[in-house]
Amino acid sequence: MSFPVHLQVSRLVLPVTMLMASSSKFSDFSMFLLFLLPFGSIVPLADARAFFIFGDSLVDSGNNNYLATTARADSPPYGIDYPSRRPTGRFSNGLNIPDLIGQKIGLSESPLPYLSPDFNGKKLLIGANFASAGVGVLNDTGVQFVNILRMYRQLELFQEYKRRLSSQVGSKQAHKLVNHALVLITVGGNDFVNNYYLVPYSARSRQYKLPEYVKFVISEYRRLLMRLYKLGARRVLVTGTGPMGCVPAELAMRGTNGSCSEELQRAASLYNPQLVNMLNGLNKQIGKDVFISANTQRMHNDFVSNPRAFGFVTSQIACCGQGPYNGLGLCTQLSNLCPNRALYAFWDPFHPSEKANRLIVEQIMTGSNEYMHPMNLSTIMAMDSSI
Repeated sequence: MSFPVHLQVSRLVLPVTMLMASSSKFSDFSMFLLFLLPFGSIVPLADARAFFIFGDSLVDSGNNNYLATTARADSPPYGIDYPSRRPTGRFSNGLNIPDLIGQKIGLSESPLPYLSPDFNGKKLLIGANFASAGVGVLNDTGVQFVNILRMYRQLELFQEYKRRLSSQVGSKQAHKLVNHALVLITVGGNDFVNNYYLVPYSARSRQYKLPEYVKFVISEYRRLLMRLYKLGARRVLVTGTGPMGCVPAELAMRGTNGSCSEELQRAASLYNPQLVNMLNGLNKQIGKDVFISANTQRMHNDFVSNPRAFGFVTSQIACCGQGPYNGLGLCTQLSNLCPNRALYAFWDPFHPSEKANRLIVEQIMTGSNEYMHPMNLSTIMAMDSSI
């Protein structure tokens, strides 16, 4: 698999006509290079493939900052450990999972939120983040957050992105960039936390018993993934849900004496294996390993069940929050705030700390088949670079 290549260009010493004359094979690329000159310095995509992100708050890097919604993280103390020490819209004290994966695959910077006014020009070549906090697989998930980018809308914006990219680099190069990109999709947890179990006797819980609801969510997720494939995605990391019943919010609202919520844990135990089976079926249908399953439930369980083995003092109490386990309400400037975020597995009532995110990404990169199926990201990168 050959990756689209463009050079670091700030001042071009040799005339471009000399470069074009040097080889007939180089002529197409030279025209591509000429087109890119107005954008200034450009990073080499031979070393760092483009990266696209879809999903919910676990991977949102700030799209919701530009939407009229309460599902946002654009106020302190969010971002307290981010390089700028300022909130960015990431639901983290620092870097989130897309940031860390981006570093691992050689990106010079993280893909910008698609809605950012700075997302233009050469930024399109790095990739884009379409994720939006509060969304689920289902369109009715997160209705309380009103104006969020539901999954169908994220895919519409991806189509729009492809048109914008084609207008800049041509349809052939745009097609290559998308085909050779890495895609991460993290969605599904909100379909339980912010839908089925949002309130007692929710509409979905009256409509479906839990096993049937899980099958329904999986079937709808399959449609989304096939749509993503038809839009050109060829390497897609798909994360399962974490141990939903063990996050500080659920310990505070549903747990008993510090134990995890049995119902939400049951939902995770039903959902995650069926997700893996569905991905295996898609790969078999396509005839290639397009979809890679990341067992984030197991990744989380490692440090949730034995936090001290990973350098945490607790996996029950959030660093930022209030009430039991700091699990109630939002993380705000009025919340309790721990002095050392690296000692806490959870940053706020729902989201892992940067340190926990780093542990998750290490397993995504190098984890065994128990964590990554059919292969980890390091294997994918090595395979793709050798083709």
